[in-house]
Amino acid sequence: MGAMTETPALPALWPAPLADGTVHATVTVPGSKSVTNRALVLAALAAERGWVRRPLRSRDSRLMADALRALGVGIEETASSSSGDGAGGEAWRIIPAALHGPATVDVGNAGTVMRFLPPVATLAAGDIRFDGDPRSYERPLGQVISALRTLGARIDDDGRGALPLTVQGGGALEGGVVEIDASNSSQFVSALLLSAPRFNQGVEVRHVGTTLPSMPHIRMTVEMLRAAGARVDTPEAGGEPNVWRVAPSALLGRDMVVEPDLSNAQPFMAAALITGGTVTIPDWPRRTTQPGDELRRIFTEMGGSCELTDAGLVFTGSGKIHGIDVDLGEVGELTPGIAAVAALADSPSTLRGVAHLRLHETDRLAALTAEINGLGGDVTETADGLHIRPRPLHGGVFHTYDDHRMATAGAVIGLAVEGVQIENVATTAKTLPDFPRMWTGMLGETARVAGA
Repeated sequence: MGAMTETPALPALWPAPLADGTVHATVTVPGSKSVTNRALVLAALAAERGWVRRPLRSRDSRLMADALRALGVGIEETASSSSGDGAGGEAWRIIPAALHGPATVDVGNAGTVMRFLPPVATLAAGDIRFDGDPRSYERPLGQVISALRTLGARIDDDGRGALPLTVQGGGALEGGVVEIDASNSSQFVSALLLSAPRFNQGVEVRHVGTTLPSMPHIRMTVEMLRAAGARVDTPEAGGEPNVWRVAPSALLGRDMVVEPDLSNAQPFMAAALITGGTVTIPDWPRRTTQPGDELRRIFTEMGGSCELTDAGLVFTGSGKIHGIDVDLGEVGELTPGIAAVAALADSPSTLRGVAHLRLHETDRLAALTAEINGLGGDVTETADGLHIRPRPLHGGVFHTYDDHRMATAGAVIGLAVEGVQIENVATTAKTLPDFPRMWTGMLGETARVAGA
């Protein structure tokens, strides 16, 4: 994917800057990981060349691009290009090709790579082996594996229902009707839908579980499929509940501009909320399927205010933080940042509907409980979330568990609590490259580090 920008080595324990005043900043957030990786898959499966503009350059998107290259897809990078709507900046030209093995795919700990690419690999001629970080072996994948087998795939996973595994690609997949329990991750549904136009019969995915988290991500998948020319029937369009149908068809090569990652705007908006300042996020879309758009509502309820302007989203804190009782089932990825803010609030909070977070990059519910309580907090796990009773916090080490959202949550707490040290802040490179520099740049002269 080309050389990443060189950044100084980060300390094992990064001193989180303390805000000495109100934050007033404009923060340009990099592109959405969710949109970038879906766009790469759809462009790779298209019948003609396409563009992905303003893509996110991070570990997860690098893993996706490198994996597609290993399967034979061409991805050419340009430093600057312009689309019809005037979007400049970096652009990747995607050159589809006949997918082939043998190849090995490193998924890292990226859910989109480990789940979206096995269906793609069934369309390749040859064996495609999938491997990744040790944590990736523990993340749920069995539903995708069994669904692909039902649709005609041959997969060798030694009966684990998890990584590592080998897809014995036959160059095509029959497709058809499949039942799947996506209670643990909406990515199970998206994984099958993204490749479905290339299956001989398309696909009919029937979700049979009791819950379905992160529906906005499925809506994102559907909208992007339709933009690429696919025919998709959904429950929202009057179809059968919990059933999605994708007809077989050729996908078009499109010119896709990636939106800013709204979930990654969260720590910067939290800084405005905590300090009573103002943060502007340029290019915030007026209409989007990204879960991060819910931050406007949630953080307003917690004490802020926001306005969509020509300059972007302008978010302002009132200087007070209120507790919240909220169901985050559709926007679970926002939980760590909301928990961090809630730990600094003036009243208790209850975060619901996020039992599935126990299966994310780490067990996020256990991790948040341990780390906030380690700083003097009072957090208890519930069956499907967290109950947070604010207490005066103190400094200490905030462990990240190789989880990017844990690292940014720790930085948020560090704004108001002196002496917080983030263990392995470099893990933020998963989706938010150069976070430490962006964070200190936002704080400017209001930043103070203990001992400095």
